[in-house]
Amino acid sequence: MISREKCRRVLSMLREKHLTLGCVESITGGLFASSLVSIPGASDVFRGGFITYSTPLKEKYVHVPHELIKKYGVVSQPVANEMAMGGRKALGVDVCVSFTGNAGPTHEPGRAPVGRVHMTISTKRGLVELSADFNGLRIDIQEKAVEMMLDYLSAIFG
Repeated sequence: MISREKCRRVLSMLREKHLTLGCVESITGGLFASSLVSIPGASDVFRGGFITYSTPLKEKYVHVPHELIKKYGVVSQPVANEMAMGGRKALGVDVCVSFTGNAGPTHEPGRAPVGRVHMTISTKRGLVELSADFNGLRIDIQEKAVEMMLDYLSAIFG
């Protein structure tokens, strides 16, 4: 379960700095956004996001180049970076985070293993790249990714 206290802390820190937040989620399927909007007053900071679970939506809405996906695979740091940058521009926010990964249950040969997650924080100052190999069930991997992102946002903006 996602820590409501961490969500409150991130929203409060961004609010104090007059920064807006958005997201582009794939592996987490909206879990990051829903965790934030469960906190009263989240709309002061959180503007919205995209759930780009399919590759064509990553290309269409946040402008991840098809060639990049073909070269690195959808579960890769370069794709996470493009998702965050494209989302920041499309949403018109100060900070945009992205999540892409493999929550399982299967691992296709030559592709990212189950539990691999790539995330990015995009700001006008640049990118913070995050990656991890989590274990557990799908929901465990998704929750751990969101918790990790909340921890990094707290560290960066705290």
